[in-house]
Amino acid sequence: MTHAPTGSHAHTGYHRYHIPTKPAPDIEKWPSRFKVKVRRSGLAKLLLSEVFHYRGRKDVILSRPCMYGVFSGPVGGFMPREEHCVGCLRCTTEFPEFVRIEHNPERQKLGDSYFTFNYVDQIAYESSSGLVPVRGAGYRGKFGGEGWDGMWTDMSEIVRPTRDGIHGRETISTVVDIGYTPNFLQFDAAGQPVGNTPQTLSIQLPILFDGGDLPRGGQAAAIYARAAAELDTLAVLTFEQAIGLGQYARAVVPVLRPQDAARLGQLGFVPRVVEMHGWDDALHAAITAAFPEAIIALRTGFEDTPALVAYAQRGVKVFHLLADFHGRSPEGGFVLDLIRDAHKAFVDAGIREEVTLLGSGGMIAAEHMPKAMICGLDAVAVDTPLLVALQARFGGECASRTASEFVLPARLSEAWGVQRLKNLAASWRDQLLEILGAMGLREVRRLRGEMGRAMFMKTLEADAFAGLLGYTEAN
Repeated sequence: MTHAPTGSHAHTGYHRYHIPTKPAPDIEKWPSRFKVKVRRSGLAKLLLSEVFHYRGRKDVILSRPCMYGVFSGPVGGFMPREEHCVGCLRCTTEFPEFVRIEHNPERQKLGDSYFTFNYVDQIAYESSSGLVPVRGAGYRGKFGGEGWDGMWTDMSEIVRPTRDGIHGRETISTVVDIGYTPNFLQFDAAGQPVGNTPQTLSIQLPILFDGGDLPRGGQAAAIYARAAAELDTLAVLTFEQAIGLGQYARAVVPVLRPQDAARLGQLGFVPRVVEMHGWDDALHAAITAAFPEAIIALRTGFEDTPALVAYAQRGVKVFHLLADFHGRSPEGGFVLDLIRDAHKAFVDAGIREEVTLLGSGGMIAAEHMPKAMICGLDAVAVDTPLLVALQARFGGECASRTASEFVLPARLSEAWGVQRLKNLAASWRDQLLEILGAMGLREVRRLRGEMGRAMFMKTLEADAFAGLLGYTEAN
């Protein structure tokens, strides 16, 4: 794997790709995960009894029953530091008569019905630390369900040499290509290629930053662009947000609408990739004239699959397919199934290797990225997780891309925001490497469309229980 620049200075020679992480704590205080309730009279009685029992030994009397510092304040348990509580329950186990730990209802209000507070907690940890969330008590959640929870990855055939890729002893490539690759090449008598030739660019992560539906304000757009440039990936921004970001030209993908055709010169730089928001002949011609070397992508919904294939036959080779923020199409289909249908349509048409499929909407956890790629995406364009990483608050139910409201922090800092996004990317990449290593894959491109690595709960249940009394597929 070749090196990708992680700063403003280019490096020569071989370097393994690495994302530098460092702590980037919250800049706005969010509600703590837990409420620590201490009956002060009970605590006072305990301290008083220990004064007599231990004969004034302060080191014992003032010892705290919490290794995380919840009771380490000036007055100890009389004013617990709830922000340090991790819910280990040691305190309430030792002193059940006057200590109780409860979930904080204010914390549970973060996010919405799809992007629940558990996902918010996870993103907050990943973006603040750059680490992989590990719960020592083991996974206590459901092992199946709707949406992404109904798909499992099959890692039973483990190839040991790639098992430790996350630790750096083996190389697992996360490079993906975006653009057009013909099914075969043709050469003339002189050995020169003729006809259609490849037009691609490579990025070091199968993660793009989708800011095409950002809240108003240019600071978040600058954060996306700078973070993408330092990670050697791409940031998708609206035309207005992209103006003035020429210093990150290699990373910025402007989204153009028909009304932008006459003012492409205002962009101020030549992008490597351009997205059209819906097909428009005049806009396509204007982009081709202004940026002849740019790769043109079509930003569109998960339309009926014959329409997507028809666009490909008209010359579109990169598709950025959109579901809403809850992963749904206007007809109600879930993004997992929508991706599979789109991928299959291009496979059936015999042109899947010629096109690149990107997707946004409903992919809000690290595990969703490899699952989406198994279903058929080449890369995932992340949207709402980036906003949560920047501590944006949800304005109610945020499903629609046109009506959703996210409120960014007033104290938003570019350096802080860039580090948060880099931490998030590093955490998601490490989790991807773990899955690739467990599957025995040395590069992420082999994951695309690898349906043999997937199991679906409904299919397995139907195979196991079909014909039994009381079982229906709806169960």
